[in-house]
Amino acid sequence: WDPIIKYINEQYERYLREEILITRKRKIPDTRVHGCVYFVPPTGHWLRPLDLEFMRRLSKIVNVVPVIAKADTLTLEERAEFKQRIQEDLKTHAISVYPQEDFDQDPEDRALNNRIREKIPFAVVGADQEHQVNGKRVLGRKTKWGIIEVENPAHCEFPLLRDLLIRSHLQDLKDITHNVHYESYRVRRLNESN
Repeated sequence: WDPIIKYINEQYERYLREEILITRKRKIPDTRVHGCVYFVPPTGHWLRPLDLEFMRRLSKIVNVVPVIAKADTLTLEERAEFKQRIQEDLKTHAISVYPQEDFDQDPEDRALNNRIREKIPFAVVGADQEHQVNGKRVLGRKTKWGIIEVENPAHCEFPLLRDLLIRSHLQDLKDITHNVHYESYRVRRLNESN
């Protein structure tokens, strides 16, 4: 985690240096990390101590979104059980993942974010080939049982993850980075300077 934490802090430092200039740019280039997608191996058991420690450290400085990688290696039942165990592990170890309950402003946001929190960690399947399914070209992975479609919510939760990160919550990710994670970094650095 050290190289990742170092990189995130370097981006905060770069932004801070621009921000404290007497004659600063109107729009400071924002290279800060607004979200970290943390891929959990599909063991089907509990989170490994390494995963817990990694997410604990990262969640203090960046928005962390846990994802089960290669979710097609688990049956639907195994996947549901694994998700539940991960949610329990996160709660037991007080690891705050995005979207954090503490930042839900109004009841509408809370309801939407509660539905998202129920899905965490997102179970995704990666693919880089298109296949013909019912006369349509779909991105997916071919197995001996059929084709796992990346865009099909019945097969994979990638569309939910994409919508969270790019469509519905992009501005919220940026706001939390600026108002919580970066602000915490900024206060710490300015206190060190004094």
